[in-house]
Formats: sequence, C-alpha cells, structure tokens
Amino acid sequence: MATKGTTIKRILKEAAEITTNPTPDLHAAPLEENLFEWHFTIRGPPEPSPFAGGVYHGRIILPPAYPLRPPSFRFLTPSGRFEPNREICLSISGHHEETWQPAWGIRTALVAIRSFMDTDAGGQVGGMSSPDNVRKQLAEKSREYSCAGCGKGALAVLEEQEERCKELGIEATAEEENPLVGKIGLVEPKKEGTTTKPSTPAPALPQTGETVPSSSPSPPIVAAAQEVKPTPTTQQSQPPQRQPSPQTQAQQPSSAQTQQPQLPPQPPATTTTDAWIDKAIIGIVIALVLMILRRVA
Repeated sequence: MATKGTTIKRILKEAAEITTNPTPDLHAAPLEENLFEWHFTIRGPPEPSPFAGGVYHGRIILPPAYPLRPPSFRFLTPSGRFEPNREICLSISGHHEETWQPAWGIRTALVAIRSFMDTDAGGQVGGMSSPDNVRKQLAEKSREYSCAGCGKGALAVLEEQEERCKELGIEATAEEENPLVGKIGLVEPKKEGTTTKPSTPAPALPQTGETVPSSSPSPPIVAAAQEVKPTPTTQQSQPPQRQPSPQTQAQQPSSAQTQQPQLPPQPPATTTTDAWIDKAIIGIVIALVLMILRRVA
C-alpha cells in the first residue's frame, strides 16, 4: 500500500513534468490548497471532429492511495459528449480499478480522454450522444468558459501553454500523441448491467521502424498475405509410407539375430547314386567288348 509520502512525491513529480514539458493541447495542475484535486484544460480533437476548436475544462480527484488506485475525472464545460460535473466511466478512471496501471499518469489519461471524445457514448455512465450540430455550438461556446474553482479561463490557459511551447520550440503532432493512447488501449465505455474485463496487453513486438498494426489487419497487410502462394511442384506427391506397428516390429527378428556364422565350404560327399552310375557304365563297356569278340570269332 502506498504511503502518504510516496503519494505526495508522485503527485509533485507529475506536476513538475507537465510544467517543464508543456503541450499546446492540454494542461493540468493541482490546486494550491489541495494536491489531490487537479484542474485540467484540453483542446478538442482536430477536424473533422465536431469538438474541433473547443476548449474543455474539468476536474480530477486523486485517491489517497494514488497511483495504486486510479483517479476520477469529470468535465465542467458542457460538450455534448460528457455530462457536466459528473464522473465519467472509463477503464482508466475510478470506475474500473481492475484495469488501471500505476505506471500511467495524469498526462497519459488526458491524452486518452481527448482521443476518446469522438467515440460513441453507447450507454456510458456520464456520457452523452448529442447531435453534431449541438456539439459544434457547444465547442464554440466553450471558449468563453471560466472556472469558478480555480479562477482561470479555459482559453487563457491554453493560450499560455501555446506561448510557452513556442518559446521551447515544442509543437503538438498526432505522432507524439498516438503512442500514449496506444499504450493504454483500454479506453472504452462501460454499459449499464455489464461487467468490464481488463484488456489483455498485447505481446511486445520488436522495433522494426514500421507502424505496429492494430488487432484487425489493415488492407495492405491482407493484400500482402494473399500474394504469397506456394510454388507448384512437378513431382507427384508420394503416398505416405506406413510405419510398422510396435507389434509388427516385435515379431520381426533383428538383423543380429538372423545372421548365422559362415562355415568353410566342405568337399561334396560321394553319394550312392554316383556309385551306381559308375557300375552301370562298366557293365555296358564289358557287354560291348563281348559282342565285338563274338563277331570277330
């Protein structure tokens, strides 16, 4: 559990970081009499957003256990997207402690909320779905808003931010903001009667200098995948050879068992058939000799 000293140290560190590294599109600072109450001012998303040109002021309440527990956010300026002076339900706010990460901070949360303004309310607690023409009218009127709590005008706050950023040579670009929003990946409305589950962080990808694709593949990626086709081969596929079963292998004797020692060749033995043939030949020769002798006589 975070101690009070640790919490105050973290709050002062974030306040100093936002002051020394200003952004033209947002500003946030704690009240002088209460470090746990912050007031913020953000510029509406750029065209074609209906909030373009608007300047929105709000309040942040930090819990005593910050940053282990998430802050709560509410807009004070009417916008047509969030109900004024009511805590909004986001997965980075106090409504969803299970999805909050202590590594996030106030600047990161405000960048995400600014990007989140153009999404559909969809039954979100503290959300509104006013028509675009109403939102454009409120965006124009928001430039006149002045906060009674901190005594500052929203437009004057951002004008001071712009001057400080020009002195430091800082410009706000979409490339600088998108990585912060991408790190959160949890900004989504919570519908009534549903339970929001924390999103599973994606595995870290190696840095290759290319844009990391979102969960749904973009058209160029799909096209590249379709072009990769297997090269046809001219050889016909051979049928898989059936592997002998363990039982068959057990029945087959091993080569070591089947091999017999080779004996030197033995001379062929004289059989009785050969002896009979020899006697018959001798008898024929004798008979021929007797017949010749008779004719001579």
